Amino acid sequence: MSNVFFTSDHHFGHKQIIDFESRPFKSAEEMDRAMIESWNSVVGTQDTVFHLGDFSFLNLEATRGIVNALNGYKILILGNHDRGRGRSWWLEAGFDEVNEYPLIYKDFFFLSHEPMYMNKHMPYVNVHGHIHGQKYEGKNHFNVCVEHWGYTPLSFGQIKNAVMVSEEG
Repeated sequence: MSNVFFTSDHHFGHKQIIDFESRPFKSAEEMDRAMIESWNSVVGTQDTVFHLGDFSFLNLEATRGIVNALNGYKILILGNHDRGRGRSWWLEAGFDEVNEYPLIYKDFFFLSHEPMYMNKHMPYVNVHGHIHGQKYEGKNHFNVCVEHWGYTPLSFGQIKNAVMVSEEG
């Protein structure tokens, strides 16, 4: 049986992100290798991964090498650092699907790069990235940026369980 995972903001090849977000790596190359290993430690070849943007700062060939090294069927929602390259570039880099706009998953979860406006009366959950180490309070936002989750994608079950716990609390 296949699983569905969510993650964002890898910033492959982006040396400055190590300082900007206090990532525990000495170089971009070390960071990239560790993040590929973390991804493949939980994602199988038959699984699906929604990447919620800001995937790579590398050229097409290097980005394709990383995409090909990662397990799963990969769906990208373009982040602010991805949009300049366009859908076709990312498809050529190896993503199976590329979306320019947020998606709705299971009629309840809004998948986007940047956090969306959600008020406390809305029954939905916005699964997002973009804000790295920050977090919104409350049950309506779920940040899947790699900094929060040990640089490892989260399963849909993990997100659903966390959301249900926060609704009870």
